[in-house]
Amino acid sequence: MSDSTDTRLAVLIDADNISAGYIRPMIEEIARYGNPTIKRIYGDWTKPQLGSWKNVLLDFAFQPVQQFGYTTGKNATDSAMIIDAMDILYSEKVDGFCIASSDSDFTRLATRLREAGKIVYGIGEKKTPMPFISACDRFIYLEILGARQEEKPTGKPKSKPTLKAGKEAKEEKNGDEQARSILPIDQDTIDLISSSISDLADDKGWAFLGAVGSLVLKKRPSFDSRNYGFSKLSQMIRIIDGIESEERINERNPQVTLVYIRNVEDV
Repeated sequence: MSDSTDTRLAVLIDADNISAGYIRPMIEEIARYGNPTIKRIYGDWTKPQLGSWKNVLLDFAFQPVQQFGYTTGKNATDSAMIIDAMDILYSEKVDGFCIASSDSDFTRLATRLREAGKIVYGIGEKKTPMPFISACDRFIYLEILGARQEEKPTGKPKSKPTLKAGKEAKEEKNGDEQARSILPIDQDTIDLISSSISDLADDKGWAFLGAVGSLVLKKRPSFDSRNYGFSKLSQMIRIIDGIESEERINERNPQVTLVYIRNVEDV
């Protein structure tokens, strides 16, 4: 949809799998993609380890759903979330779902919701299994959300042959704080960006940065420049050797600058 404020989202949180400390940045992140019209959180609220959640539920208007554990070693909470998600799907009251969990048990649910034409956002920790990540339209790591209120990342990634190094890389940065990143910029990620540029390039090798970012996200739902310590993809591109960028004035709106990028080897 063209306006994210019109996208109605059902937010379902696995309290057994997500820390209450992430609630505020998580809600702020979800607001970027749509309006959370249904907000439910699942767990066995008789357990003392969920006590921290009880203190924040009312502040963020989440409806707690009680689910007792019927058998030791079995997670009944997952089943309750899946059943509710399907009920919400058939009610046709939302345009998409946000599933907050690091559990791979929701992989088939995410796939089924997408088959029904719903957009699916996943939120979980870095330990989340890849099948669940890949089943979502977009997956956001919880570890990066705490950095949203901080200044723009300014640190230098680990040195690699395909990254700019030394003075040239430092000139691309502002400030003195170390970037908050949870992943290094590895060769697979660089190859992913490079191949996406080639897929969209015009006759001169140029591709619109926004289109490249969208294609990369389709190929790898967990991709987010913030994972690597950069608030914007354009900042991340600037420190990758072998990719050049160019700013162009938008002919329809001269006040807007468009960024195009290309692989140097394609020139």
